[in-house]
Amino acid sequence: MAITPGPNNIASMNNAAGKGFKKGLPFNLGIGTGGFIIIILCALVSAALVGFVPKIQLPMKILGAAYMIYLAVRPFFPSQKHALKESAGTGSRGSRPLGDSSWGSFFAGIVLQVVNAKLMLYGLTTMSSFVLPYFTSPPVLAAFAFLMALTGFGSTLLWSASGAVFSKLFLKRALALKIIMGILLIYCAVSLFL
Repeated sequence: MAITPGPNNIASMNNAAGKGFKKGLPFNLGIGTGGFIIIILCALVSAALVGFVPKIQLPMKILGAAYMIYLAVRPFFPSQKHALKESAGTGSRGSRPLGDSSWGSFFAGIVLQVVNAKLMLYGLTTMSSFVLPYFTSPPVLAAFAFLMALTGFGSTLLWSASGAVFSKLFLKRALALKIIMGILLIYCAVSLFL
């Protein structure tokens, strides 16, 4: 599940395509850190609120799907900063370039995890189905959370490397890539409800 297209992997590829692999690492480290935090929280929630989890699942899916749709359409609308540059005649095309600096921060990677419904479903399902029935020790739960976050981090690095390797191709075909990545994000959002 960690290597399939999702908000983390698509955003990492998009970020590295515009900035390069090395400059995209803070974003990926944020994704890894945020992933670990969310999976730990999923373990705690699964252990403490086994009967309550189904009640919060739908609101989390809706919030996650809304954020994924926002990520899908965001590249097609100019930011206020870019619109001002364009009106000042600086030559900006008005749309956010791939790997815009607002994407590349460590904090942005963490924030992405807070609303990443795919990660939450992954954490809740894995912890409640495969870990908590057999282990309840906090250090063991933390170790499983770390392993799951590490797997996700490795996947984002792989997608990021793909973005960096194919960046020239992606830049030549930026509109097509934005459309494809947008469609994949919308698919991810819709698939939460299937």
